[in-house]
Amino acid sequence: MSRSSELRERREKAIPRAVAQTTPCVIQSAKGATIIDVDGNEWIDFTGGIGVMNVGHRHEAIMSAIQEQMGQFLHSCFHVSIYESYIQLAEKLNQITPGDFEKKTMLVTTGAEAVENAIKIARSYTKRPAVLCFENAFHGRTLMGMSLTSKVTPYKTGFGPYAPEIYRVPFPYAYQMTDGDQKEANQITLKAIRKAFVNQVNPEDIAAIIFEPVQGEGGFVQADAEFFQELRELTQQYGILTICDEIQTGFGRTGSLFASGLLDIDYDMLVSAKSLAAGLPLSAVTGRTEIMDHPQVGGLGGTYAGSPIACVAALASIDLFENTDLLEQGRKGGEFLRQEFARLAEKYPLIGDIRGLGPMVAVELVEDLDSKAPAVEKTKALQAYCTDKRLSIITAGTSGNVLRILAPLNTELELLKKGIAIIEEGLEAIHAL
Repeated sequence: MSRSSELRERREKAIPRAVAQTTPCVIQSAKGATIIDVDGNEWIDFTGGIGVMNVGHRHEAIMSAIQEQMGQFLHSCFHVSIYESYIQLAEKLNQITPGDFEKKTMLVTTGAEAVENAIKIARSYTKRPAVLCFENAFHGRTLMGMSLTSKVTPYKTGFGPYAPEIYRVPFPYAYQMTDGDQKEANQITLKAIRKAFVNQVNPEDIAAIIFEPVQGEGGFVQADAEFFQELRELTQQYGILTICDEIQTGFGRTGSLFASGLLDIDYDMLVSAKSLAAGLPLSAVTGRTEIMDHPQVGGLGGTYAGSPIACVAALASIDLFENTDLLEQGRKGGEFLRQEFARLAEKYPLIGDIRGLGPMVAVELVEDLDSKAPAVEKTKALQAYCTDKRLSIITAGTSGNVLRILAPLNTELELLKKGIAIIEEGLEAIHAL
């Protein structure tokens, strides 16, 4: 029995089955965009820990910052003994997040925790209970996060009742709604929101609307700057706050430090996590000072919130974005992927849509180009083929028929080429069936 098989067998006996695993890879070490498993096999990493490793695995600058902090202290709890790295990171996030207004930042540990706190702050500030969210959204697995998340299975099945006062409207999914007409899709969504204000919830009871600039788990569904401007104008009419969820889109994933800057999104609060700390658990809520300061003293925080080790990793990560060509590498990689998928789409009608911003690239697989019916089983087969060839890749979309790329931004071109070659081989194998 291989070491991988042994560990997977132990995993089955020790860990609940609900803790899913998308590939059979049992990692031993990783560097850049490659993973070495416990049997010595090399994998190409197109998942990046689900969008966490934008700067790559074990970047020297990150490792150095972590090691230095470990020589000083591991934990104090910021509520008891404050430390400079938390303050310094909050200052930095206030500076680099888009928006020419005074901001404050609180740090927590996970993306879902950041979402929970943003909702708490919005309710405290507005004194309203309701929250508006979108179909295909993913905002986490906690009670509030799960309630805001759209996809039922596996994220919500059997876990109800959900948090109350959550209202959901369509997201402007241009490919499925309007055959690619983004402006028309925008208007369909805005009309649905106005209708929701009549037959679902009084808009004056809504504390906030929360959205991802590009939906992650939802299948990299993107809207445009015009939509977000019109959405902001509509919600501001009723004093509804805007929460921009940049947990997956932030820190270079769209080729810009934040998608909200790329799309000129005006927000009240922005939540970030994933690649913020280059692999360490850390998340943040950054928002307008008057909103962030509204909750009572002691109302926000947590024992592990803003780990000092994670804070120094985040500061080192931001330094890489600001002082190296990491973003440019990501944009070039994204352009290469888009060109290659466009080439493959001409050969394989299984590819219905190619979308995403910068290196946040996805392809939607359909049974045929006219019906756009989700090619669920073929997507599973393609992922299985890639896995068999040791290309770590994951799917997305409500039906699971979207292949998404979350490779580190500094993935070498040769590795991108190898990954695309494996995907092409998989498409050819499926096409031949």
